[in-house]
Amino acid sequence: MHGIKIIVPPQHQPRSGAYVSRISYEHDIPVTGGMEAEEESWAVALTPRLAQFAAVARHEHVTRAAQELGVPQSTLSRAMVRLEEDLGVALFARRGRTVALTPAGRTFLRSVERALAEVDRAAESVRADADPAAGRVSFGFLHTLGSETVPGLIRAFRVDHPRVRFQLVQNYGEAMIERMRAGGLDLCLTSPMPDAPDLVARRLDEQRLRLVVPDGHRLANRRRIRLAEAAAEVFVTLEPGYGLRRITDALCAEAGFTPKIAFEGEEAETIRGLVAAGLGVALLPPPAVPRPGVAELTVTAPRAVREIGVAWLDGHPDTPPVAAFKRFLLSRRGQLLD
Repeated sequence: MHGIKIIVPPQHQPRSGAYVSRISYEHDIPVTGGMEAEEESWAVALTPRLAQFAAVARHEHVTRAAQELGVPQSTLSRAMVRLEEDLGVALFARRGRTVALTPAGRTFLRSVERALAEVDRAAESVRADADPAAGRVSFGFLHTLGSETVPGLIRAFRVDHPRVRFQLVQNYGEAMIERMRAGGLDLCLTSPMPDAPDLVARRLDEQRLRLVVPDGHRLANRRRIRLAEAAAEVFVTLEPGYGLRRITDALCAEAGFTPKIAFEGEEAETIRGLVAAGLGVALLPPPAVPRPGVAELTVTAPRAVREIGVAWLDGHPDTPPVAAFKRFLLSRRGQLLD
């Protein structure tokens, strides 16, 4: 598998020292106590109070912390008492509304601050990815589209969206779709067109496939050929699971034969190299740059093409940069391979 990441770090505005926004808490959040909390989840039980604890520790004063958080002082006081009860540890030494951290409180604060900072970073990251001007698009595509088609698409898109970042993933169709289902991709260019109830696929273009034979082969001087004429040849193909392999098998079946497979690979240009070495023939899309050592014949029958389309998860919400790139791709119908 090959992957490419092009990530231009977004520019963030500096944040204030506070970990939380001003949210009103009208009531205490009920949590289970002591052993029950430990058996269920300390994170679930304690998380709502961690930012409150950090604010009280920072100010060493309950009233001032309550003012920062925008909650009643009495609510904050009760929340700190319940936090200590849940943990079974005194976190504060109290002198009226002024408080000081105990040794246990100082230890707890260090971990709480790290946890809150990580949440803050995570929130900033997802907000940055959704930024209409400088967000991120996770985009998958076939290896055969990586040398010219995809760089050209991104260059054209960035004319109007110069700060959008891309995470680019090259892979075969089934692997990209599984990655998309797992949340690792927003969109992918694939072939053949997927047909699954959880996916939306839109045809963008089609690409002619050629029968590639070695120089000096009995067919090398031909310009056109019916695929049935290659029935006796040994084929070099992509591995099972690759879209181009499924298309090759289907076209050969339509031509009335099952191909004899000598070698299987993972990348079209490697297959073309094996053909140049005289190890078989192959059905392949045109190369980005002509490859010496091979002849490429137009297949007249059956119609040897592969449809290329864009796919995404049905019902999955798009961030603004993903929606913009999706619209751009759909606007390229019939011009994807120009």
